Amino acid sequence: MESFHQTILDLAAQRGLIRPRDLNERGLPTVALTRLVRQGLLQRVGRGLYAIPNRPVSEHGALAELARTHPQAIICLLSALRLHELTTQSPFEVWLAIPNKARAPKIDYPPLRIVRFSGAALTEGIEERVLDGVLVRVTNVDRTVADCFKFRNKIGLDVALEALQEGWRAKRLSMDELWRYATVCRVANVMRPYMESLS
Repeated sequence: MESFHQTILDLAAQRGLIRPRDLNERGLPTVALTRLVRQGLLQRVGRGLYAIPNRPVSEHGALAELARTHPQAIICLLSALRLHELTTQSPFEVWLAIPNKARAPKIDYPPLRIVRFSGAALTEGIEERVLDGVLVRVTNVDRTVADCFKFRNKIGLDVALEALQEGWRAKRLSMDELWRYATVCRVANVMRPYMESLS
């Protein structure tokens, strides 16, 4: 049993966060998770989520936990802006993009704001980042700015403009890519005057 324990601890150290499913895939007994928690070698950090105690957790720890339990989820809008350091906003909810007909994740924490996409709007401009050892899917900078204009009624035009100006000033936006995502998100006409004012 001890070898199981070490394998599980190694897996937790490598992945940052583990789920019982991760053990099932490797033929390891999930009951070992409870024993390791009792021994203080693992910590339950959420429903069905375990980690090494005192592991370093960044300010984006909640995003990592969410991505581990819902790997297809896409971090978007205000949460993506925060991740890309393009806003002074600090959203208390995680903004999440999911397919139009998908069921929204049911979790206790963090609180979620769900946005539904389909087609190219769901698949284009998604990048993967590693946060606290977990692979997280997030809209890239150009796509995030276009999304902010698309959802300006939900987040505020001032936030979209701040993201556009900050991204441009920091040289993190490409006019061509921004225009491409503005077209995908069907906000090219809305964004055109603001984009022209930059160049």
